[in-house]
Amino acid sequence: MTTARALWTIAQGRCEIRTETLPTRQAEQALIRTRATGISRGTERLVLAGRVPESQHAAMRCPLQAGDFPYPVKYGYSAVGTVEDGPDHLRHRRVFCLHPHQDRFLAPAAMCIPVPDNVPDARAVLAANMETAVNVLWDARPLAGERALVIGAGVVGLLVASLLARIPGMDVAICDIDPRRRPTAEALGARFTPPEDAPDGRDLVIHASADPTGLRRALELCAFEARIVEASWFGNREATLPLGEAFHAKRLSIVSTQVGAVSPAMRGRRTHGERMALALSLLADPRLDALVGPATRFEDLPAAMPGLLNPPPGTLAPLCPLVTYAA
Repeated sequence: MTTARALWTIAQGRCEIRTETLPTRQAEQALIRTRATGISRGTERLVLAGRVPESQHAAMRCPLQAGDFPYPVKYGYSAVGTVEDGPDHLRHRRVFCLHPHQDRFLAPAAMCIPVPDNVPDARAVLAANMETAVNVLWDARPLAGERALVIGAGVVGLLVASLLARIPGMDVAICDIDPRRRPTAEALGARFTPPEDAPDGRDLVIHASADPTGLRRALELCAFEARIVEASWFGNREATLPLGEAFHAKRLSIVSTQVGAVSPAMRGRRTHGERMALALSLLADPRLDALVGPATRFEDLPAAMPGLLNPPPGTLAPLCPLVTYAA
């Protein structure tokens, strides 16, 4: 029998590692030994705090989650590992899989996407975030020469800005309340600005700050008939908006985006697996290493998780904390 250890959130602000016995591998499954996982701070902070709305329990389930919200729950979706046993085309290969933090696990082979050789483990844990960024762009449908603004320099915001900056003639600015995000944003090709100095007249605004204040600021900075793509997840918080001011006169649009479904722009033409493979290929960019870290050993994760998700005031929050596993 094969045993495994997994991180479980058992109460508000509390995690523990539990040992389990894996069932016998089925023909359509792969047995994976984990090399690294990434922590998605926005989503996993809501899970640790027990703030997933009851109405969204089904929508918020990650594909291979165990347990139910609020607690106890085994949650996470950014695992990179080596296939120890499985179909011939995957055996001994590095793969990415949407799986919680666990040192060894079984997963459907169809969910195991090979990691390109030029993408190291630590950068590969960004695949789920990059997949979200790809879906945001598909929903946003950016055009060459547009003036774009990303509000919120978290992982998703920075990845979206880096993709927008690759479009010819695109003027890309990103704003955040923390000026310490400037070097990372500028290294990825975006102009950094604090919220009070953010440029107006934007044709496209991606809101990724997870703060209603940022969404209200987005409305103020739009050009005529601009598009706002809402990429934040507010959990059980409400967002109030001044839709009685210039919203109608400017004929503005607010579009929701969520990675659970392939964007209508590509639905029927790209599968979830193809979208993930694209995301992994886009990680062949060494500049993205700045988004990952610090590294925490899996054994130390229960004690470290609260601080990684809610760092002390004044501390620069990590973008994508990395979890490492013994070889």
